[in-house]
Amino acid sequence: MAETENIYTDPKNYVNREMSWLEFDYRILNEARDKSIPLFERLKFLSITASNLDEFFMVRVASLKDMVHAKYRKPDIAGLKPEEQLALIGEKTHDLVSLQYSTYNRSLLPTLKQQGLWVICEHEELSGPEADYVDRFFHENVYPVLTPMAVDSSRPFPLIRNKTLNIAALVQKKDGEEDLEFAMVQVPSGLPRIVELPNGPEGERRVILLEEIIERNIKELFLNYNIVTAHPFRIMRNADFSLDEEEAVDLLEEIQKQLKKRQWGEVIRLEVEEKVDKRLLKILKKELAVGAEDIYEINGPLDLTFLMKMYGMTGFDALKTPFYIPQQIPALMNEDDIFTNIRRGDILLHHPYQTFDPVVNLVRTAAKDPDVLAIKQTLYRVSGHSPIIAALAEAAENGKQVSVLVELKARFDEENNINWAKKLEKAGCHVIYGLVGLKTHCKITLVVRREEDGIRRYVHLGTGNYNDSTAKLYTDCGLMTCHPQIGEDATAVFNMLSGYSEPPTWNKLALAPLWLRSRCVKMIRREADLARAGKQGHIIAKMNSLCDKEIIATLYEASCAGVKIELIIRGICCLKAGVPGLSENITVHSIVGNFLEHARIFYFGNDGSPEVYMGSADWMPRNLDKRVEIMFPVEDAQLREQVVHILEVQLADNVKAHILQPDGTYEKIDKRGKVLVTAQETFCEEAIALAASHTEDQDIHNTRVFVPAEA
Repeated sequence: MAETENIYTDPKNYVNREMSWLEFDYRILNEARDKSIPLFERLKFLSITASNLDEFFMVRVASLKDMVHAKYRKPDIAGLKPEEQLALIGEKTHDLVSLQYSTYNRSLLPTLKQQGLWVICEHEELSGPEADYVDRFFHENVYPVLTPMAVDSSRPFPLIRNKTLNIAALVQKKDGEEDLEFAMVQVPSGLPRIVELPNGPEGERRVILLEEIIERNIKELFLNYNIVTAHPFRIMRNADFSLDEEEAVDLLEEIQKQLKKRQWGEVIRLEVEEKVDKRLLKILKKELAVGAEDIYEINGPLDLTFLMKMYGMTGFDALKTPFYIPQQIPALMNEDDIFTNIRRGDILLHHPYQTFDPVVNLVRTAAKDPDVLAIKQTLYRVSGHSPIIAALAEAAENGKQVSVLVELKARFDEENNINWAKKLEKAGCHVIYGLVGLKTHCKITLVVRREEDGIRRYVHLGTGNYNDSTAKLYTDCGLMTCHPQIGEDATAVFNMLSGYSEPPTWNKLALAPLWLRSRCVKMIRREADLARAGKQGHIIAKMNSLCDKEIIATLYEASCAGVKIELIIRGICCLKAGVPGLSENITVHSIVGNFLEHARIFYFGNDGSPEVYMGSADWMPRNLDKRVEIMFPVEDAQLREQVVHILEVQLADNVKAHILQPDGTYEKIDKRGKVLVTAQETFCEEAIALAASHTEDQDIHNTRVFVPAEA
């Protein structure tokens, strides 16, 4: 038995988390390379690979470098020490960047030209009139914003801010008597990076990047010097800060301090033009303390995230996927208020196919309803002009008890959340800044209402953030209910968050870090026991990431017991699928489509009495052990069927799905001779048809009511 257990936990049966993440970015890059996809969607996918890679370096690579500096030698889940992981990452990311720019230069740029959009790669390519326009544009719009910086004995090397685009130059005094000096200027992020040129040939539009305009006119910034050479560069700094929460007197103040330190973090990546002058590169390398392995020589414009701005250019709708409008939810398509509708029965929400408006409407209605006594909500990431924040503030001003947990430690949203927290406090809300040592990642809203038969609790539980903007782009599920036992649990959650009081028993909700892990392990093992008893064991699990060793080992054990395990995992997957004697009963699908797959859904066959859960947690150590997470059951039989249908359609996808191979690579399904199924398109079509049929039913119903009266 011990030998078998070793198979389940042997590091060689696991994939390194960072390598799996990079495989995910390759899958996104494959979408940018897919010529069957509308051209501007391909630009968007390439932009996403660039922004993903930025975050990967600032957090994951930075964390590994910290481990190396601290002489931390413990191997990861796949048996790799931090320095070994960094070596593998360096090799794979250099290959990824090469493929990004090969895609941009050899595929996307020529195709853009064919469609009438010319990107001027170098300012030397400008025509005479265009050059005149660019020079005027520089003097009128750009020059007043720029701050040229020279480096000499009285002016030290400047602080280069994280992720900013800069132009470095070697300059020499015009008398030519002194050595070359280093100078630079930051490309201002407050100005549009894409500048469209006027009066192009008929049917042709031409654009140039802001850094090319500055480079063309850089001599205007250093009038007493000759410009010997000038090239753009960009750096990435360590943005992964750690907090000693036990010692922090004021968590909000401590996080504000740490945010400022991000601009000073260790430089972990330097991007320069491929043709950069070697003398200039030598200075950058020395002053920024960057090793050769962390330098990326780029064949094209630095920071491809500008392609998302290009995607937003008007006049190219024919080259984009038509914009999808989220549909109404049939259960709410009536004149009744949201509380009446929830009392009729639980309501399932499926975003972005169905609108996020009911979630906003729940809080807005509660804010105005005189019978509502209290509103409690957790907020992890919200939009820039959040209607939910506005409604919570209004509720407090209307005298309701409003308690909001704003998670200040939501990475890269810390500053945004600090601002919202202050606004809510000012409005009179009771604001909690998360728990010491834990991130609060669960998505839950509780509305307490006084009704004729007593106090009733209305609850919304979700798999995604309370963010009305990303709800149009991320696929998520939610449940609205007034089930008394879920209401009791919801109250217990907020009491635990605000007062550290945990009830002796819970009814329906499974919480991390309390017992969500053990609950998931127990249900996986139950399927394994059923399979060993000759019954049918079946698990379907959809999530963003899978990298928890105990969960994976338990899945391996269940696979060997004969359980059919179908996983739908968007990103990181440290499990190996289809390995004989280990995981031959496990398949892993990864769907990369127009929307970002974000829902977490778990199906356990339970020998014909299936149990279905949704929640906020992936199967990762951080979610199961270091965050407050909620997994909730879908108990209404009709809604449970709808959730199972979501899983079945995703498993049937043979267009956007990538299948994990035993060697750790992903391959698309051979579609020849098959009926094509694209899950996201199917859900769009179903949502439209469902809303339309409900409208027709209403029309028929209304006709039947009113026609006799007219007669």
